[in-house]
Amino acid sequence: MPIHPTIEAVTSRIMSRSAATRTAYLARMDAARKQGPARAHLSCSGQAHTYAATGQDQEALATQSAGHLGIVTAYNDMLSAHQPFETYPAALKDAVREIGGTAQVAGGVPAMCDGITQGEAGMELSLFSRDAIAMGVGVALSHNVFDATVYLGVCDKIVPGLIIGAQVFGHLPVVFLPAGPMTSGISNDEKSEVRKKFAAGEIGREELLKSEMAAYHGPGTCTFYGTANTNQMLMEFMGLHLPGSSFVSPGTDLRDALTREGGKRALALSALGNDYTPVCEVLDEKAYVNGIVGLMASGGSTNLLIHLIAMARAGGVILDWQDFAELSDVVPLLARVYPNGLADVNHFHAAGGLGLMIRELLGAGYLHPDTKTVTGQGLGSYIMEPFLENGALTWREGTSESLNEQIIRPASKPFQETGGLARLTGNLGTGVMKVSAVAEENRVIEAPARIFHNQDEAKDAFKNGELTEDVVIVVRFQGPKANGMPELHSMTPFLSIMQGRGQKVALVTDGRMSGASGKIPSAIHVVPEALDGGPIAKLRDGDIVRVDATTGTLEVLTDGALQRDAVTADLSAYQHGTGRELFGLFRNNVTSADTGATVFGH
Repeated sequence: MPIHPTIEAVTSRIMSRSAATRTAYLARMDAARKQGPARAHLSCSGQAHTYAATGQDQEALATQSAGHLGIVTAYNDMLSAHQPFETYPAALKDAVREIGGTAQVAGGVPAMCDGITQGEAGMELSLFSRDAIAMGVGVALSHNVFDATVYLGVCDKIVPGLIIGAQVFGHLPVVFLPAGPMTSGISNDEKSEVRKKFAAGEIGREELLKSEMAAYHGPGTCTFYGTANTNQMLMEFMGLHLPGSSFVSPGTDLRDALTREGGKRALALSALGNDYTPVCEVLDEKAYVNGIVGLMASGGSTNLLIHLIAMARAGGVILDWQDFAELSDVVPLLARVYPNGLADVNHFHAAGGLGLMIRELLGAGYLHPDTKTVTGQGLGSYIMEPFLENGALTWREGTSESLNEQIIRPASKPFQETGGLARLTGNLGTGVMKVSAVAEENRVIEAPARIFHNQDEAKDAFKNGELTEDVVIVVRFQGPKANGMPELHSMTPFLSIMQGRGQKVALVTDGRMSGASGKIPSAIHVVPEALDGGPIAKLRDGDIVRVDATTGTLEVLTDGALQRDAVTADLSAYQHGTGRELFGLFRNNVTSADTGATVFGH
């Protein structure tokens, strides 16, 4: 099947836009490759330091060159998604010894949970943690003693941060190893209903806690399709996971076998062998387009409209929101996974999963089949599914048809003809909306604005009975420069209640409300942000605002609204406490959301 003309056109435009930066990046990677690992060139003292704690691997490291694997891990046992990584280093070391290699944990990077910090001060560190993680990769690999690397990370900012860091060392091969989703607990829809009842005062905190613990009950990724599981989809679509490995649950024999094979595969791709495949060649313009197509077709998290831009720039590839918008206009929505449907990722995987989705999109011409991947083959190898036969890992061709068309559909019969995201622009600036879960009748809202400077003010207004009419709620001074751009999901329950009682309601914010965005039409990531004098800083209560996801419009209709002076806000409360004082340098130097909200963009 020939590539869809829009896919070709957007890819060509990205290549043209990125020509100078991509060429310079690849030249740096070629120079690093030619230098090779410094291991053999270290002083005797330096080598002794490197090998001192490697035990049975000391002799191999000192006398052989069978390949040395660096492990960068985001392990901690506070995050359910990362707790399984505790045992991965030992398994990886054992696995690579089988092929004559060695491995060391090069370093650890921080990993925080947006679910835990939701509505708390710690959420203001979340976005910045991505760039801190990238810096952590730089420190971990600065010793320059490795031939290949594996990365252990799953959740929201961790995978993007690891990708940014990995591309700085883009001359090395890379395999990402997931931990997989926790087994299914109570349904996400049931969990959501309990949250709404609590927000309405119909149940107490004891019943709420019981519900939450029935949903989040064991090791692994949360099972809804938020940013963490969107990351896993991307790693498969972009060729950095082993095929079919994203949604295999922790603690299973298959999961263990995939982990061991991932370490062996990384070393097989090193410059010491015949299949040298550095990550700088895997993550090219076509790979990023494939990732965006996967994002649209699956209705994934709009956090990736920030992260993918930052990730790509680390490899010299320049993306912008127009690329996402044009791809969304033609890529069909093939999946319904909560919050876009009732199924969770385990149900999605069982119904055919990413392998079936890749098969359908390749067959319809929406993906580039000729990208490099860690399999050593093109993207077509990702229609394969892993199995254990007599204890040995093998791959077979996955299903060619959906086992549940309420969850995943063929490209010829999609849930909708366009992707799950929309770009909105107008006299209030530019933002994005996740529309895959927003009902058609709720995609156009024109109503008086109610202005707040944080989500707590908005929640208090709801509790006080002030939000009883149709309304566009504007929460501003929540951008990356103001306070690190926290997600505002603690507003979701009361907004859902308002919509459920028949009100027309929308959200406009320069903050984020994205990973698990659901049924509320939300124009998020609005740029310029209020702190930069963006037009949303000129709005007042009662101004008529139109949010239209069908035409891609975000505008104020009140005459003279934009002739006012922009308001200011007291942001002193965002400067200290819960580690915020350590990130002032980030707030003062971060780029805008549409350029990746990164401190590396200057």
